[in-house]
Amino acid sequence: MASEVTQALNAKLARVKLFLCDVDGILTDTCVYIGLPQEIKRFHIRDGLGLMMLRKEGIKVGWVSNRPSTATTLRAEELKIDYLVQGKGSKVEKVETLLAQTGFKWDEVCYMGDDVVDLGVLKRAGVAATVANAIAEAKAAAHYVTQMNGGDGGVREVVELILKAQNRWERLVAENSA
Repeated sequence: MASEVTQALNAKLARVKLFLCDVDGILTDTCVYIGLPQEIKRFHIRDGLGLMMLRKEGIKVGWVSNRPSTATTLRAEELKIDYLVQGKGSKVEKVETLLAQTGFKWDEVCYMGDDVVDLGVLKRAGVAATVANAIAEAKAAAHYVTQMNGGDGGVREVVELILKAQNRWERLVAENSA
């Protein structure tokens, strides 16, 4: 069951200037297909369009993954993701480095993560979100839990909440309905 969007959450969503997320389990269905010349990952097309809408609206987008992957790099390049951070180590340190480089503050960040490596960032982000099939600890740390599972549109669900809280969604729908 998805979380309720309260006035307090809406106010936090309205302040988001940087959307960051984990990759495996958030943008994908947690599966990695290995055996071909390179690994394959399944990404949801609506998540991708949602991230492109955020970027169009001036909200920066970044992915933070502990698992370097060519498939992730290819998808990030295709979507023109602003920041791609891949590699072992503390995600909190990776995000703090990114914040220092960009000038954003924790309360301007929406972060989506689903597993133990994401808990530190979830606890610091202005908006912490996770997917329906995340671990219990990620759900407990999140301000919002999506109806959708990772890789099945959970990112898009949060993107729409951000755009609606910032009074941008209806205009985007109208522009695309003409």
